[in-house]
Amino acid sequence: MRGFKVPSPVPGSSHDLKYSLALIVAGVCVLRYDNESGKGDHRHIGEVETPYSFTTPASLIADFWLDVDQWKGSK
Repeated sequence: MRGFKVPSPVPGSSHDLKYSLALIVAGVCVLRYDNESGKGDHRHIGEVETPYSFTTPASLIADFWLDVDQWKGSK
């Protein structure tokens, strides 16, 4: 997990945070939440990318851990 404040929103996002949260298993990223320039806030579950509605840093972390638990429960 990493995140930091930026001087202006990353293009595609409406907040002043840049972040990346990832679950890596056996060297493979199986789950990732991030906001990259032009794409804004989104998540990757396996190869599937979907938009993510960022509200607060606390909600971001909670949502990430919920997806981690769901991923672990599907294995």
